[in-house]
Amino acid sequence: MALLNMQLDPARRGREADSLSSHLRRCIVGQNEAIEQIVNVYQRHLTGISTPDRPVGNLLFLGPTGSGKTRIVEVTAEALVGNSRALTKIDCAEFQQSHEIAKLVGSPPGYLGHRETHPLLSQEKLNQHHTEKCKLSFVLFDEIEKANDALWSLLLGILDKATLTLGDNRRVDFSNAIIFMTSNLGAREMTNVIAPKLGFRTASPLQNISSDGRLETKIANAGVEAARRRFTPEFINRLDNITVFKPLGDTELRKILDIELRIVQRRILAAGGNPFMLTCSSPARDFLLSEGTDMRYGARHLNRAIERHLVQPLSNLMATDQICSGDSLRVDYDVPSGCMVFVKDGQGIPLYVIAEAADAVLPFPAVVQANGASGNQKSSAWSGRRKAS
Repeated sequence: MALLNMQLDPARRGREADSLSSHLRRCIVGQNEAIEQIVNVYQRHLTGISTPDRPVGNLLFLGPTGSGKTRIVEVTAEALVGNSRALTKIDCAEFQQSHEIAKLVGSPPGYLGHRETHPLLSQEKLNQHHTEKCKLSFVLFDEIEKANDALWSLLLGILDKATLTLGDNRRVDFSNAIIFMTSNLGAREMTNVIAPKLGFRTASPLQNISSDGRLETKIANAGVEAARRRFTPEFINRLDNITVFKPLGDTELRKILDIELRIVQRRILAAGGNPFMLTCSSPARDFLLSEGTDMRYGARHLNRAIERHLVQPLSNLMATDQICSGDSLRVDYDVPSGCMVFVKDGQGIPLYVIAEAADAVLPFPAVVQANGASGNQKSSAWSGRRKAS
């Protein structure tokens, strides 16, 4: 047997885990720690060395509203099984009373309505989104701090032994599930940590939080301490990791704006009818950021600004046939009037170019062919670019 003295690289990951990491980083901004935790859990699952008789991962996400806690779970499901809704989501605000736990496990035999009760955490519902490639289930307990203590007690068995006994004594196996829990615990404490850095501008974006390591540490400690005060030691000990989502700064919000504008372009494509190219100038982007920036509400406030100032006017233009298929629409901001300006500055844009701008895959090649004489060549060129990326 030959002896080798070869140093290995434990930081390298497999192709599938790297693919998941790339997808998450394209869609989630400013939360690298959470991405790393999810990718690491998935890598352990792929190699088969996850802890036996436990869920694949037990992850608690803390942070202010609008920072991406729920969104990252949806993107994970989208990346692995192709559907952002392929998860079992439990809204813990619906379980503030102990008797409401019956909605999760079903009523025991003998109780009124037993046969009509369909538990939310049955094995069939966990496995319904499995694919040939991915046999993982994603279970999300959203805003877990709002739930009754009875739900936390129920979770102890799931997090520790990956089993749940339903009301009719059937057992549910969670050994192929990733358990996600989200909470806004510590959001106020995080704001108090950040407030001295912002002075009185509490509605402004954070400027240099990513470059201030001490501030990030204080924010993380504030969130973890809030969780330790709220949850029991038995519950905390069953978690694989507690990740604190930091508030989004100006740089992160600009990246999120780019992502949201691409999503708007995809919505235009998915609507059918008259797909057109949408571009926003720098002044228009600055206006959307100024209208959609609020530290208390995170990216959700930006989404509302996009809907109000961009999507609603676009729907009016589409309904009145002011935009035709293949048009190029430029959105600008007029400073004197203080409003968005919509200008048609081109026509005859091929559909594959519009799809490329949205980073979307065209569902029907025939649609591409209908947009020009060289449709087959354009479709092939488009497919080649997608494969190369």
